[in-house]
Amino acid sequence: MSLAPVGPLNPLPNLGKPLENPYQITGEVPAEIIENSRYGHPATLHPYQLQDQYSRVLQSVEQTVVTLENARLQAKFLPELGGRLWELTDKATGKNLLHTPAQIQLGNLALRNAWFAGGIEWNIGTRGHSPSTCSPLHTAILTTPEGQEVLRMWEFDRLREVIFQIDAWLPEDSAFLHLAVRINNPNPHSVPIYWWSNAAVPQTAETRVIAPAQSAFASDYQHGIKRRSPQDLDGVDASWPSRNSVAADYFFDLEPAQRRWIVASDAEGDGLAMLSSERLRGRKLFVWGESQGGQRWQRWLSPDGGNYAEIQAGLAQTQFENLELPAGESWSWLECYGNADLEPGPAHADWSIAVPHAQRRLAEALPETELSESYQRWLAWAELEPQRHILNGSGWGALEAELRSQQGASWQADGTPFAAETISAAQRPWLRLLSEGIFAGADSYVAGGAWDRLLAAATGEPAEIALHRGIISQGVGDQQAAAEHYRQALAVKPLALGWRGLAIAEQNPGHYLSACAVQPDNRALLIEALTALLQKSQPTVAWQLLERSALLPAELAAKGRLAFLAAQILAALGRPEEAAELLKSDLLVADIREGENSLAELWRQVLPGQPIPASYQFTMSA
Repeated sequence: MSLAPVGPLNPLPNLGKPLENPYQITGEVPAEIIENSRYGHPATLHPYQLQDQYSRVLQSVEQTVVTLENARLQAKFLPELGGRLWELTDKATGKNLLHTPAQIQLGNLALRNAWFAGGIEWNIGTRGHSPSTCSPLHTAILTTPEGQEVLRMWEFDRLREVIFQIDAWLPEDSAFLHLAVRINNPNPHSVPIYWWSNAAVPQTAETRVIAPAQSAFASDYQHGIKRRSPQDLDGVDASWPSRNSVAADYFFDLEPAQRRWIVASDAEGDGLAMLSSERLRGRKLFVWGESQGGQRWQRWLSPDGGNYAEIQAGLAQTQFENLELPAGESWSWLECYGNADLEPGPAHADWSIAVPHAQRRLAEALPETELSESYQRWLAWAELEPQRHILNGSGWGALEAELRSQQGASWQADGTPFAAETISAAQRPWLRLLSEGIFAGADSYVAGGAWDRLLAAATGEPAEIALHRGIISQGVGDQQAAAEHYRQALAVKPLALGWRGLAIAEQNPGHYLSACAVQPDNRALLIEALTALLQKSQPTVAWQLLERSALLPAELAAKGRLAFLAAQILAALGRPEEAAELLKSDLLVADIREGENSLAELWRQVLPGQPIPASYQFTMSA
């Protein structure tokens, strides 16, 4: 496949606040949504490390693909990239029901940064694309006693400390792919849970999205979230994605007893239908909008052309919410994907005609009883041990199994094994701490009180022990305890991560100077240091730090993030001509954040009155 590889992990522990919804939930919004939106937001995304070391350079890379096929459908999955359902082809029409770009171009849209457009993705954790979206999942094939072949993918989610499992199969002669999801909470306490399945669908002027609701909780990324009627939004029928002027979310307000579905319909009435069992309540339409910024994002993520919208299904009514999964319990449900196969006339008619028409067609194509019976059959073999191994995910599940075994906790299930041989270099320092009580340092990170207690009792390198205890404290937002541990570590020897952690804990960017002095070639550290100094209005110090960096000449030549930071610093120093020269050299910031419009803002500042290049327009609102 043609893709821009994810690259190595960011070496810094991920201790910044996750990007949270900045909008107020007001108006005619149910109390349930407001209450759930205030629950379960993590202090940080620790212990996950960022995946931000990618570029825009495409390479030809071999990828494992698992194909499910029957007489009516062909489904292709990418287990190395979060288990993404990459293609779903209806054989009767020859149409791929999903938006599948010719290349995978990464962008900064996910919780860990790296994300790519296309197919159907599986999102767990908290609002934002999943921590596992660009990582391999444990993958295997099992055969049920009835002879049904099933693709199983699973992983340990380190943010919520739960196990998620995805089983996909194609019943003989079925027009729908069946996919069961289970989230297992093995903890003695409840955990906040978030799940959304996001499908990218081709968007043309004739594409329409239909869901069984009269209103939606809408967000335009500017004015919060409020109840609106997408089919009559300020005189525009926004259920046609191409008629939206700006990027927007529409969370359809399905009644509790309403069958769960949403469809996208093209000019011929074909398109993706997403149906599910009752637990997966939410349904959403996302559009990039037809503005200059929205179109720029479309080309940034799908350079070969072809617009897309997203239809989505989730546990809660909106993506601002987390739900409470009780201790020791699991939630599961069935999702079904196939061709909506609507009649163009009624599907593209008034909402009062389109919704009952789609509901009737879906009831004929996949009766609710058939979906329910399929889910019940799956429950009978959800715990079956997979037989044919395809791919390893991370070793963190195996390490967690060892930790809990030592604590006397029964954790693993036969259906989702985390084999000891999956433990890799990232987990070995922690396995040694667990088995021998010795810790000499690690380039990876863990979370939780159990690991902190093990470190407190460990022998080995005192500075490394104190450093990682500080990281664990900072991961849960305890800045005072973190600062104490970092100072203990720094009293033994200079550590870049110690000074960096202290800079965050004490909100003192001056500590970054000491951190960069210890590791002058750490690009991720330099970028974070310069960003923090700019935010604290210290451009002179930032420029001095940048000038001392051995990375500067190559980074300026590459015209990436550090070159952009240099331009921002020069502008803040009152040197707009030099900043303008850098901007006019066509900077390409690979990891520009969704909704970030800093390139255009800086252009306006240093080149007032000059037209902003289209390549710098990343706004979500114009």
